[in-house]
Formats: sequence, structure tokens, C-alpha cells
Amino acid sequence: MTFATAATHTMLLPSWLDPEVILRAMGPWAVAVLCLIIFAECGLLLGFFLPGDSLLFTAGLFVATGAIATPLWLVCLLATACAFVGNVCGYWIGAKAGPALFNKPESKLFKQEYVDKTHEFFDKYGARAIVLARFVPIVRTFITAMAGVGRMDPKRFFVYSAVGGILWATGITILGYFLGQIEFVRANIEAMAILIVVLSLLPIIVEVIKARREKKRLTQVALDEAAEATDKL
Repeated sequence: MTFATAATHTMLLPSWLDPEVILRAMGPWAVAVLCLIIFAECGLLLGFFLPGDSLLFTAGLFVATGAIATPLWLVCLLATACAFVGNVCGYWIGAKAGPALFNKPESKLFKQEYVDKTHEFFDKYGARAIVLARFVPIVRTFITAMAGVGRMDPKRFFVYSAVGGILWATGITILGYFLGQIEFVRANIEAMAILIVVLSLLPIIVEVIKARREKKRLTQVALDEAAEATDKL
């Protein structure tokens, strides 16, 4: 699908969040913009809405098709480095300004549900959450700051961040590169980008379903216990 064709179709993503539109519009600056967005999503709390997963995938696909002339190894290296540096930046933001930032009342930007979900993710998976969170939108943005707020050992955090950065940034870019050599994928860039977004949201969807089931179960247990206590009166 060409840029002109994509523009004439009904866009399933806002144009300013469509990875194909972003990369094509930037021309020779595509890789630089990719790195900036990856850094912002991983390190700046304001970047939680950015399309990191689909952007990496599309960048790899563009390298395969020649739309991006930069070698694959260099794109992977730069994206991974920016993901790591972003995490380091996010950690220190959390360590220095986190408590005051996250203790504010509910706001339109830093919704308490984002913080709560990140807390739950961290509590459930521990240090390896730093790696796993790379593949979960929103959580990957806030978890770095939460690690800083919690004063996680910096060396340990940096090691997990490096591993996560390689698996995420390099892994998804390479995936896009090899799938980009398939004609069907090349002809449906927008659909592939949306699929990546959907797949990246699956962990959150699964967790929400599990949380609702657990809440329903606990509510039923409480009702049963209350009924039992009433019968004994």
C-alpha cells in the first residue's frame, strides 16, 4: 500500500499515530524520528500514547522494502540504544520527581489507573517486569519511573533494561524486516501495524479479564460467607 493510497482510505489510526505516515513523511529523517519516539515512549511519561511497537515493526518492514536506506543492523542498534537510554532517563525521573508527581490527585494525563496497573504488574513479576513491560503499552512507559520511585537497585535495573531493550527494539524491528519480504505484508502495511498494536494490547486484555474474574470470585465468596453467617444467627 503506497502512502497516497493509504491516505485515501479510511484510516483506522489517527494520521499522527500511523507509523507508515510518520516514517514516510519524515523521509531521510525517518530513523532519527523513530529513535526520538522510542526514547520518548520509554523515558518520558508524556510518551505513553506513542506507537512504539508498530513503529518498530514498520521501520523493519521499510528497511526490507528499501523505503528506509539505513542498514538493518544500524536501525536495530540505534533503536535499542534509545530504548535503553529512555529507560535510564525514566528511572531518574521517577527517583527524583516521581513521588511528588504520582501523589497528585487524579488528572487527565497521569491517570491513577495507569499507575495502579503498573504497580500490579511490578508486584506480580518483580524485576523481570522491566523486561516483560517492554511489550505492554502504557506499562512500559510508567514502569521505569515506578522503578525509580521504588529505588530499585540501579545496576540491576540497567541490566534488565538492556535485555528488554534488545528483545523489544531489535526483536520487533527484525520481525518487521523479515515479514516485510512477504508480498501480502508489504501490500497491507497499515493492517500489519494495527495487528501489532492489537497483539501488544493482549497482555492488558488478559490481565483485565483475570482481574474481573477474581473480583467476581471474591465478591461471591464474601456473599456466601455473609449468607452463612446470617443462617447461623
